Amino acid sequence: MFQVGRVHEIVRYPVKSMAGIRVPSANLGWHGLDGDRRFAFRRVGNQSGNPWLSASALPELLRYHPVGNDESPGEPIPTLVRTPSGVDRAVGSPELDAEISELYGSPVELTRLSHGIFDEAAISVISLTTIAGIGREAGGELDRRRFRANIVVETERADPFLEDDWVGGMLVFGEGDSGPAVAVTLRDLRCMMVNLDPDSAHQDPRVMKAVVRLNGNYAGVYGAVVRTGPVRPGDRVHLVPAPPLAP
Repeated sequence: MFQVGRVHEIVRYPVKSMAGIRVPSANLGWHGLDGDRRFAFRRVGNQSGNPWLSASALPELLRYHPVGNDESPGEPIPTLVRTPSGVDRAVGSPELDAEISELYGSPVELTRLSHGIFDEAAISVISLTTIAGIGREAGGELDRRRFRANIVVETERADPFLEDDWVGGMLVFGEGDSGPAVAVTLRDLRCMMVNLDPDSAHQDPRVMKAVVRLNGNYAGVYGAVVRTGPVRPGDRVHLVPAPPLAP
């Protein structure tokens, strides 16, 4: 086990594809960060295996901000969603469903799943150096929020995409070898959402093109929680490398 960096930032995304909340600490539970992606808009009548509305279909979702906090369910849950016009609508209210349905052009309803609503895995991690490298290739500094990672790591090494080397290993957070841990399961295959400005929802196709050119459209990694506990910015991040393949 060796140190690969420190936690730079932790972000929870209570509602799938809406704005995230940067937090001073978070509990890493069996279903990811407590309160992360517990809500999503379900496309009414959609019988596919993926009925959830995302910003790839409705970029304007990024401009909606979950606010408020209710700890009574045992994890932090937003009570309101602040719309781009500044109106606060109650989570789960008919008014919020109606507004998003009108924007999308088809009925949707906000759904809560206690185990979270994830694309691939419960935790996503990316390094500052990867984001900076993509920005250089795309022609400018990029907002970290484009990549919607739960944990942003400031790495010891300065080379982009070093997260690829973590796949098959385990990330351990905090001091010693008994802190919360994530088994790194796969690289994060990116979609057009990285093109979307998190404030305006305007697209810049240079971003995804840069990811494709530099690393075959992968940036960051996904993981599964194997040991629970609190994570904070500044925590050390250690890697237990994948065991060598048998000859």
